[in-house]
Amino acid sequence: MKYSNEPEAEAKAEQQLKPTSNISPTFCVAMLKNGSTVKIEGNAEEFLPTIKEADFTWVNVQVGSMKEDGGKVASMLGFTPSIVHELVAQRFSGYDDQTTELGLLLPAVHVTELEVEINKLIILMKSNLIVTIHTERITRLIKFARYAVTSFKKIPKNLDDIDKISLVLIRILDENNERNFDGIRAIQEQGEEISKYLIETTGFRKELGSDIYKMKHALISYLEALWASLDVVHYLRYGDAELITDDTIILQKVGMLSTDLTRQISISEQMSSVLASGLEVLQSIYNNQLTQLNNRFSLLAVWMALVGTAFLVPNTIATVFGTPIADHLGWRTQLWIIIISTSASVFFVYWLMKRRGLFPKIDQ
Repeated sequence: MKYSNEPEAEAKAEQQLKPTSNISPTFCVAMLKNGSTVKIEGNAEEFLPTIKEADFTWVNVQVGSMKEDGGKVASMLGFTPSIVHELVAQRFSGYDDQTTELGLLLPAVHVTELEVEINKLIILMKSNLIVTIHTERITRLIKFARYAVTSFKKIPKNLDDIDKISLVLIRILDENNERNFDGIRAIQEQGEEISKYLIETTGFRKELGSDIYKMKHALISYLEALWASLDVVHYLRYGDAELITDDTIILQKVGMLSTDLTRQISISEQMSSVLASGLEVLQSIYNNQLTQLNNRFSLLAVWMALVGTAFLVPNTIATVFGTPIADHLGWRTQLWIIIISTSASVFFVYWLMKRRGLFPKIDQ
């Protein structure tokens, strides 16, 4: 799992996640007090006049480094810089309610094959303003910006400011969750590629073991991100914060986000169970192969014992016949003694091993 907010790491992967549209990564979408909706692209400081004239506003800002630039952007837009610093210090998720300001930290998951990358998405809220701050590794909100103006127009004008900004927050959370859910599909596709090798009893063992470990690690990392998102949603679902609506109908939408996250967690855990079953099957295959190999070695040892007996007995008898003891015996007698002794010895060893079950069964 990669987890970095350093500019060098971001620049290295820029080409992989570069947005396909011409939408600027820093923009402002606002519902003006006269009822019209505008969308502006540019620098964050250019949005200040529009924010003052707006009924409610969403500002999305892309920064080079969350740690270094996040606080500056927050201060420029009227937030306390420390709220960003405290959120960035968290691992996957964070929730900071300062009554007049609310800060959220959410994981943004990107899966490439079996590499799970978790980036940080910060959401700041106050009165009629919501701000999202992220690095260039996150492009999902840029894509959502295409439909932001239409989404703002659907928000009823007779709602309170807190209700309006809460609806915008829910829409952003839903977009982030949906893009996170794409990760499980990517992991599942890789799992299908890996599963076909489970039927192979030869070859690919080294690669298969490594791939199964990577898939297990990817699932664990992905589940951590989903649990982190669920924690943040749980903080919001009762509307306890002053900046979150207490309207039951709107809060039901937050409950739906929680339900979706729970369902995705359940799917991920089920995949983990399937993976564990696959590991058990693989272990059984390897154990069976090891047993067959041991049986073949045991059978070889038994036959070597019989062959050894067949050579040792006549050799020993011939050595004895080479002494004066056998001077009175003819060569035919000596030959029959060797043949009968060797046959009897080999038969006796075979019978003894068979009786004690030393002949292993070889499965074809």
